[in-house]
Amino acid sequence: MPFSIYLIATISAWFVAQIIKYVYASIKSGYWFSTLPFFRSGNMPSVHTATTVGLATVIGLVDGPNSAVFAIALLLMAIVAYDAMGVRRASGEQGLALHKLLKTGTLPPYQSLGHKPIEVAVGAGIGLITSLTVVFITANV
Repeated sequence: MPFSIYLIATISAWFVAQIIKYVYASIKSGYWFSTLPFFRSGNMPSVHTATTVGLATVIGLVDGPNSAVFAIALLLMAIVAYDAMGVRRASGEQGLALHKLLKTGTLPPYQSLGHKPIEVAVGAGIGLITSLTVVFITANV
């Protein structure tokens, strides 16, 4: 299997999750021509989780689930998902609390909320499905 399969599957998972994030944010806000969802972290789905699950999936499929590199990718994926739901979520909630305390007449700056567990789960599903698709398509080429 060529080296590029790892990059293609991982970048595809990232790209699919970013597109879904854009569509979801556009439906939710009603603004279809804003580029902000592409540059903000947090919200649905977790692109970080989709990317790391995509990487772990392609490594597991190509190198096998008993390989050292799969174990490393799995550990990285778990850290990213945990951080998205825990540390980043807590700091985002603190940001919201600070905005309430410091409220002025101007629009407060954006604060990232991190992710809810469902957002991380959806990101994981996107990463898994996208990487499986890429690996199976390229295996038949």
